[in-house]
Amino acid sequence: MDAETAERKVLDTAEGLFDERGVQAVGMDAIRTASGVSLKRLYQVFPSKDLLVEAVLRRRDEAVRAALTGHGARTAEGPYERALAVFDWLAGWFAEPGFRGCAFINTFGELGGVTPVVAGIARDHKEALRAYFAEQTDALGAPPVLADQLALLANGAMAVAGITGSPEPAAQAKAAARVLLDAAAAS
Repeated sequence: MDAETAERKVLDTAEGLFDERGVQAVGMDAIRTASGVSLKRLYQVFPSKDLLVEAVLRRRDEAVRAALTGHGARTAEGPYERALAVFDWLAGWFAEPGFRGCAFINTFGELGGVTPVVAGIARDHKEALRAYFAEQTDALGAPPVLADQLALLANGAMAVAGITGSPEPAAQAKAAARVLLDAAAAS
């Protein structure tokens, strides 16, 4: 198996196992077994579990950013609608089989205090969400704090949906976001 194929298999497997069981509960041997990649090749591609965790998070970050931006571009006409479309995208994600919460929130909870690189990746990812909201609120001429508030609603919905297993927090957060956006538009 070539290195590129092994890397993809290991990343796919690790992402699934980390989501299902948590990062600390999954050892490299479990990833090797589930992926079908030899232990030697696994360690050639990812010399440590820390590097594997970082790679999984970086890949997830790219995928989420692209999906969120794409969803907004496909489904919403203007910045008001694009800001609200985030919550529609979240609702779809929360309803997916096997949804267990935000990988960045979960991994930060497990490792953020002891793994500065993981903490940095999680913070960068959350800042990117806030920046996406800022693009929309800036285009509306809304106060800068509105982007922070919308990001807080989205992240809160992620945390609650991960705990409850329900997509409903997305709709609740969207309703609150609409109130905030309308209040900003009125002032």
